[in-house]
Amino acid sequence: MGFFSGNYYKEGPGVEKNERQKKGFFAFFEIYFRNFWKLFGIGFVYSLISVFTLGIGNGLAKAGMTHVVRSMGRQKHSFGFSDFFDTIKKNWKQSLILGFLNVVLMALLALDIWYFWGYISNTNELAVTQILGLGISLGLLIIVTFIKYYIWTMTITFSLTIKQMVKNAFHFSFLNIGRNLLIAVVMGLIYVALYCLAAINGGFFVVAAILLACVVPGFKMSLVQANVFPSIKKYIIDPYYA
Repeated sequence: MGFFSGNYYKEGPGVEKNERQKKGFFAFFEIYFRNFWKLFGIGFVYSLISVFTLGIGNGLAKAGMTHVVRSMGRQKHSFGFSDFFDTIKKNWKQSLILGFLNVVLMALLALDIWYFWGYISNTNELAVTQILGLGISLGLLIIVTFIKYYIWTMTITFSLTIKQMVKNAFHFSFLNIGRNLLIAVVMGLIYVALYCLAAINGGFFVVAAILLACVVPGFKMSLVQANVFPSIKKYIIDPYYA
């Protein structure tokens, strides 16, 4: 399997090699809107868990949401909240650790970017070191963002160590760079649109907050699954069965 070693499926149905996958733009939205209200409710719980655990529990919420969305994408029935919480129970250790690492790493990167950008903006000198530091920090932020697209799918699917999952996800961040950029651009545009909506007035702020808390989590996870699963299947699942 090359880079992707240590491939062991967790207990459960897993993913079949020849399982029929719906493809294309229209298939994605057909599946998404068919399950819109189920994802809306789970998205609300997802946001509550993330907020009340100061982001650390976001790893737990992502594991649960990933399982639900993966089932929907595979045209399998999902029991919604019961699947969401069952997945959290089964994967809580790794998910909690990953959630904690995510909060720490993103906080450090945000602090670095804030420091370097502030220094560059407030000096008339050519701050070569700070410009280099800013570039490295932004590059790491992009790579970490791409890694997170894959990490929770592997968490709920394979019996891998965190080190193995991060290593595999790092390779995927480059192997699937086109789709990774697509996800990042689409979600970036959505966040900008919500920010502009919230800036209009208080009423629109409430609408933007509801969309951010209840709609965005399910849509983002659906978009991620639709774009990253083909690579996981190609480089991990298919070689395993072969």
